[in-house]
Amino acid sequence: MKQYAFGADIGGTTVKIGLFETKGTLMEVWEIPTRKEENGKYILSDIVEEIRKKMREREIPQSSVEGIGMGVPGPVSTDGIVLKCVNLGWGIVHVEQEMTRLTGLKVKAGNDANVAALGEMWQGGGSGYKNIVMVTLGTGVGGGIILNGRILAGADGAAGEIGHISMRDDEEECCGCGKKGCLEQYASASGIVRMTERYLKQNPQISSTLRAMKNFTSKEIFEEAGKGDTAAGNMADEAGKMLGKALAAVACVVNPEAFVIGGGMSKAGEFLLDMIRKYYKKYAFHAAGNTAFKLAVLGNNAGIFGAVKLVLESEK
Repeated sequence: MKQYAFGADIGGTTVKIGLFETKGTLMEVWEIPTRKEENGKYILSDIVEEIRKKMREREIPQSSVEGIGMGVPGPVSTDGIVLKCVNLGWGIVHVEQEMTRLTGLKVKAGNDANVAALGEMWQGGGSGYKNIVMVTLGTGVGGGIILNGRILAGADGAAGEIGHISMRDDEEECCGCGKKGCLEQYASASGIVRMTERYLKQNPQISSTLRAMKNFTSKEIFEEAGKGDTAAGNMADEAGKMLGKALAAVACVVNPEAFVIGGGMSKAGEFLLDMIRKYYKKYAFHAAGNTAFKLAVLGNNAGIFGAVKLVLESEK
């Protein structure tokens, strides 16, 4: 194993790049803008230039670099081809092949949510486990599945799309995916706000401190729930029920050792985990009833950690 590796996590606004020692130490992390003009044609060359610049700056020879790992916000095939990535303007892009051509280094790419899950398993909240499901509660609900230490991507790279498990047939509003009743509509940061606004409107007789707040957030809902506000408590409980029920179904299929909960909403900490655990225990198959629940710890760096792990475990 060579001494260094690079991880790149491509987002819609910025690309996060990390220089690592291959034993897992993050030496430096920085960001560059994601240039999406002309269908994102400059993104890969920009990353290559940044990596070359860092190698020159730190006097790292090419012979000391194990490779480059990459997280991409879209489906990635097992041979490193992005089939379509709307957020970046990409159609079919041979990411691994093109990056290797530009750098002469080994390159491995994966979906960003899956790669973040791999990072949390390696150096984060899932450390010590080989079978985890990471759940990211942000604007949406993302997921990544790691089995026996490896990403489970699925036939089309769509494994782990936990946010689009169908939860309700009576939902009238559309999810961003175009369907109705997805988990994301109730258990994401934006989903719990939408659900709470609807609840307050439908139940004018219920007093709540949230009514005095303009554009309250999921953070404020959990804070008020913790203080005993009835409406906020009901909505936090409902989000916990949706998550607990959905993850119980996931456990029936992949039987993880642990669920690692990340994203902005995870800042609610043990209060949120307790809500999820309560309903998970109710709905889970008995053999999977003791699955651990952990908080993610790597934050926005999970993707670069996972990207590096992806290239370190690669055999080619």
